[in-house]
Amino acid sequence: MTRPPLSLLDLTRVREDQGPAQALRNAAEIAAHVESLGFDRYWVAEHHNMVGVASAATPVVIAHVGAATSRIRIGAGGVMLPNHAPYVVAEQFGTLAQLFPGRIDLGLGRAPGTDGATLIRALRRDPHGADHFPQDVVELMGWFAAENNLGITAVPAAGTEVRTIILGSSHFGAMLAAELGLPYAFASHFAPAALHEALHLYRAHFKPSDRLKAPHAIVAANVVCAETETEARHLFTTMQKGFLGLIRNNRRYQMPPGDLDWTPREEAHLAAMLSSHAVGTPDQVRAGLEGIVAATQADELILVTDTWDFEARKRSLTLTAEAWF
Repeated sequence: MTRPPLSLLDLTRVREDQGPAQALRNAAEIAAHVESLGFDRYWVAEHHNMVGVASAATPVVIAHVGAATSRIRIGAGGVMLPNHAPYVVAEQFGTLAQLFPGRIDLGLGRAPGTDGATLIRALRRDPHGADHFPQDVVELMGWFAAENNLGITAVPAAGTEVRTIILGSSHFGAMLAAELGLPYAFASHFAPAALHEALHLYRAHFKPSDRLKAPHAIVAANVVCAETETEARHLFTTMQKGFLGLIRNNRRYQMPPGDLDWTPREEAHLAAMLSSHAVGTPDQVRAGLEGIVAATQADELILVTDTWDFEARKRSLTLTAEAWF
């Protein structure tokens, strides 16, 4: 089979004993590492009021990573557009495009990326802002045009090349990406339930555009690779603990690997939540990813990996790339 390219979504997880500064240093190092391995993209995502995630100021993190890399595409996977005025996002990502021309991705989501209280009290956003997501996406793309008839210019965004991608975990994002002729990235690393139907709708309804002539579907997968399956599954428990915290509405620091204290119901929930995964030896990970590609016909895989030990994470990505490429 023809293997699609690999990219990385970095969760920028924070260990309580190291703090966000180390997580951000790790982000730059891991981006340079996957660039050397031949990955296509490196993304970070916008999250708020989460002590265990260091990428709240997403454009700032992207600039930090851009300074540590030279070729790999860098960007947001994604910016939660209802939290922002489209004009301001255009200014931010237009600035990034000036600093790193031809390398900036702008993945857009309509979820708040936080809890309701933070959305209303701290971000001061309308909880119904997501209702205007399609119009906001169109407006945002318009600010990157070289000219408009509004008498307002998004400086320095106007005329820059920023690749817009729609993120989603439901039919809504799939249909919007299809209507606008944009790439579509599905958040199957934590919400895989609607993956196959969403990809079918995206491809069936896709309208070619100046930005994209044919559908481009990006599928997310959780990956941990090690020399032995036992070691890989031990390392994977860090990621399982992180998502277990989300199930329990306990947004905590990154946790070390070890035994999982869960109920049978939580175990079943987590198994469904993380079903898009490949964990094990290089051969097992390659086979797992090949299975995901065969089932989804993905044009690109974006990997998500979260290990307590940073060197183990680098090694996991190295083994995965060697097996895949």
